[in-house]
Amino acid sequence: MKRIYRQLTALALGTMLASQAWAFGGFNLDLNKIISAGKNLSEASKEISEPEEISIGEGMASVLLGAAPLLKNDAIQTYINQVGRYLSLQTERPDLPWHFGVLDSVSVNAFATPGGHIFVTSGLLKKMHSEAELAGVLSHEIAHVLRKHHLAAMKKAGGMGFLTDVASIAVDQKGGGGYAGKELSKNLISGMKEILVRGLDKDDEYEADRMGIVIATRSGYDPYGLPAVLQTLDGLSGTSDVSLLFSTHPAPASRLDTLSGLMQSKFDHYQGQSVSDRFRRLVPNGGNN
Repeated sequence: MKRIYRQLTALALGTMLASQAWAFGGFNLDLNKIISAGKNLSEASKEISEPEEISIGEGMASVLLGAAPLLKNDAIQTYINQVGRYLSLQTERPDLPWHFGVLDSVSVNAFATPGGHIFVTSGLLKKMHSEAELAGVLSHEIAHVLRKHHLAAMKKAGGMGFLTDVASIAVDQKGGGGYAGKELSKNLISGMKEILVRGLDKDDEYEADRMGIVIATRSGYDPYGLPAVLQTLDGLSGTSDVSLLFSTHPAPASRLDTLSGLMQSKFDHYQGQSVSDRFRRLVPNGGNN
């Protein structure tokens, strides 16, 4: 596990410099009020400290990487980290140890874990057409981390047993351990797997869509990147590559309808805005598979 995080950290080095002049100063912050999350963080997430959140996320990332390894392409892994780390800087939690990676899997999906671990599959990456679409997907997953959706879901599924497991993490951290010094309990790992298979509540997904649009737009990307991906996914309905995604998320058509009602004409001013788009050079077959 330490090797994996050293690899991801190394891939992210230089991200701040590589982001170029991406800051978009014309974004109207009032849009945050128009499509704000609108609900308080759950009591479950408030009971968990940030170090505990990060430790849980590391364990959950380990589960994901046990199912599918990282794609062996340093250029793409570096690229994903550059885009993802830049997006994370536009949020209220820029100091989390954010890590982004591409999983070597034909399945079309994306995942987030507590504490700032974001993964997209190579299958999903190949369905995209631009960096704006990538930014939309990453921003959606970043929103899950910001709102601590997975922590709340694990608390709901595990009850008091979940808090007991978290308490054991805290004790180990005080002794200088943390995840690296102590394997997470079987109950906690089981809860993580359940969330990955069952998915989050629909309301959490809709909230992540709303917040993702804001994060991507604030970062200087076309706000319709995420809706474009949802349109692509809607066209893949019934194929095996999206079976897990469709079982854990609301239907793309429903998500599009919800976003359409929220966005209306409010984002038209930002349509077409773009940062330097390296997507076609690094993912030459994107959108053609």
